[in-house]
Amino acid sequence: MVKVRIKLNSVDIAALNQVVASIKEITDRAGVVMRGPIPLPTKRLKVTTRKSPCGDGKASFDRFEMRIHRRVIDIPAEDRVLHPVMKLQIPRSVQIKIEMKD
Repeated sequence: MVKVRIKLNSVDIAALNQVVASIKEITDRAGVVMRGPIPLPTKRLKVTTRKSPCGDGKASFDRFEMRIHRRVIDIPAEDRVLHPVMKLQIPRSVQIKIEMKD
């Protein structure tokens, strides 16, 4: 059976969970079984910078971190589910990738 894999990435966990809830609501209305959301490991991007502009003085550092949250959802490839998912309003902070799997 052909299925659709939806991959979601975002730095904003609230927006990501909102999109996942919308997809879950669409599949529940259509009566289709949805696998997921499967949380993938969170990617942490860390940057450490020195506070002092000249490099002298006490060694104090600023540490910045950006977390990228990811989710995977599998649904059957049916028109009654895919059309509403394609028309879904997605925030700019959420990236979505839809691919067909066998």
